[in-house]
Amino acid sequence: MKRNLAGIGIVILFAIMLISPKAVFNGASEGLLLWFQIILPTLFPFIIITNLLVCTDSIHYISGAVGAVLKKIFKVSDNGSFAIITGFLCGYPMGAKVTADLIGSSYVSEDEGRYLLSFCNNTSPVFILNFIVWKTLGKEELIAPSLLILLGTPMLMSFFFRRFYLKGRKQFSGLKEAGHTKANWNFKIVDTCIMDSFETITKVGGYIILFSVILELVRSAPFEFPFITYLLPTLEVTNGIALLGKSALPFDMQYCAILALTSFGGICAVAQTQCMIQKTSLSILPYTLEKLATAVVTSLIAFLYLHFT
Repeated sequence: MKRNLAGIGIVILFAIMLISPKAVFNGASEGLLLWFQIILPTLFPFIIITNLLVCTDSIHYISGAVGAVLKKIFKVSDNGSFAIITGFLCGYPMGAKVTADLIGSSYVSEDEGRYLLSFCNNTSPVFILNFIVWKTLGKEELIAPSLLILLGTPMLMSFFFRRFYLKGRKQFSGLKEAGHTKANWNFKIVDTCIMDSFETITKVGGYIILFSVILELVRSAPFEFPFITYLLPTLEVTNGIALLGKSALPFDMQYCAILALTSFGGICAVAQTQCMIQKTSLSILPYTLEKLATAVVTSLIAFLYLHFT
C-alpha cells in the first residue's frame, strides 16, 4: 500500500514538473545556488575534517579536552562528546553523520547513538547569526536570545530524552577508547575521506534542490490550498525562514515560527538525516518526533522571551 501511494505521488510530481518547466528551472536554480554558495563552502570542509578525525582515531584529542565536562552534563561517553561538539557547531546534518560514523566505527553503542541523535543534530551558530538574525530579522538585539534559545533548548530537551535511552544506567560508556589505534597517515586515507565527503555533500545538495523544486511548484500553482500554504515553509529551512520573514504575520508570531522551524530543521533536513543514518539501525521516526517536540518548546520559550522581558 505504501509503495503504491509513493509511486502514485512520484508520477503526479513528474506530470506537474512536465507542465511547469519554468517553476522547475527556478526551483532547481535556487536550490543549486543555495547549495553552491552557502552549504558547500561552509559544510564541506567540516565534513572532510570530521572524517579524518574518525578515520585516524584522532577524536580523543577533542573529546579529551571537553569530554569531562560534557560527560557530566549529558551523561555521554568520551567519544559521544565529539558528536555533541560537531552537532551543535557545524549544522545540519553533521550531528547525524558523526553519530552514524561513531556507531559504524564502534566508538559508541547504538543506544548512545539514538540518544545523541535526539538532540545533537542542529542548526549552526553561523547560520543563526548570518541568515536568521542579520538577514531575515534585521535585529541585532536578538543575537544573544536567538543563540541561547536555539542552542539551549536541545540541551534542555536532552534531560528528558535521556530517560528513554539510559535504561537505568547512570551514564553511557564508549565501546572502545579512542587514541589506542595506531593510525598511519597517508594520502589513501585522505583520498577516502574526501570522496566520502563529496558523496555526503552531493546527497545534501540533491535533497536541497529536490525540495526547492517542490516548494517552487507549490508557490507557482494557479490556485491555493490554505493548509498547504501554511505548511510550505516546513519543506526546506532556508527558504522557509525567508517565506516567514516576508509574511504578513505579526513580528512576535514570525519570530516564534522562525525559531521553531530552525529548531525542527524542515522536512528536507529530516530527509538528509535519514540519508546519513541509513547504514545504522537508527530510526528516523523517533528523531522526527523528538525534533518536533523540541520545536514546540523552542517556540514557547521564544514567546515567553518576547512577552516577559
